[in-house]
Amino acid sequence: MLVVLVLLLLPPVLMILWRFFKGPDAANRVLALDALTILVIALLALLSIHFDRGIYLDVALVFALVGFASVVLFGRFLEKGV
Repeated sequence: MLVVLVLLLLPPVLMILWRFFKGPDAANRVLALDALTILVIALLALLSIHFDRGIYLDVALVFALVGFASVVLFGRFLEKGV
């Protein structure tokens, strides 16, 4: 079951990585990074369920907080136009 779910998440990850590297501007790259963060959090949650380990959920929570902070910081940076 885990293999099926990971395979379902693989095409969006590849499309988001394509947008991240080929994005027309920095705002698209920041949004791609945010979407990629969400998918990584989903993968960590799946790993937590599969291996029956709660530590992966802790890592996912920290990753979510860091991802949110990074998107806010990139948004502030882009807003100033530096």
